[in-house]
Amino acid sequence: MNILIDADFIVYKCCAACETEIDYGEDVIFVTSNFSDAYKAVTNEISKITSHFGGFAEPILFFSDTKNFRKKISPDYKGHRNRKKPCGYKRVISNLKIQYNVIIMKELEADDAMGIYATAHPGNVIVSPDKDMRQIPGKLYNLETSQDITAEEGAKWHLIQTLAGDQTDGYSGVPGIGVKRAETLFNKEGYNWSTVVKAFTDKGLTEDDALLNARLARILTIDDYDTKEQTPKLWTPQEAFAINSGATVQDESD
Repeated sequence: MNILIDADFIVYKCCAACETEIDYGEDVIFVTSNFSDAYKAVTNEISKITSHFGGFAEPILFFSDTKNFRKKISPDYKGHRNRKKPCGYKRVISNLKIQYNVIIMKELEADDAMGIYATAHPGNVIVSPDKDMRQIPGKLYNLETSQDITAEEGAKWHLIQTLAGDQTDGYSGVPGIGVKRAETLFNKEGYNWSTVVKAFTDKGLTEDDALLNARLARILTIDDYDTKEQTPKLWTPQEAFAINSGATVQDESD
């Protein structure tokens, strides 16, 4: 078993925590960081994760590419996230490549790279606090609890996120519908594309709006990726029709 770690999150958090401001007055403020402190904080976090699984599993660190294919679908995707990376971010990643197995896939986010790897090589565990990873079948550890996700549960969660949207990622879903309302709607009407389209059109939106949100929400699996061309395959609604209306997907938030 390998441990597939969303290292974007860890490195950003640790590097930001190690930043220090020095105010020289006269409108001059420097932001500095001690690289050794930042790097040690990152490796400590990785060690905590591997220790949780007994210390024997091999960690694989996943990072997002500097380019993002979703920007081609919607230029507004994560458009508000324009803050620069914290001090030492790139240097920490460069050093991690020496010590660990690091994977960065062309024009993909770390989430997608983990989703592709996990579905191409079943039996590993994904470590990420991002609720998006509940789309990927297999074992997920969110840094608090672990859960086993079936393919059906993952497909349902994708449709739920399509309706609920994700303001932090820059796609809005259906106005007025959050996770709990989406789940209630699907349990009543069925987990299928018709339910998705009707939810959008009932609010004056279109099927194209529904498809855009579904494609932005989708975390890639090996079936969504052309390994020869190294390009994503955009999600199409056919996958949704096979989902039955059995088990529900529970979530604390709305």
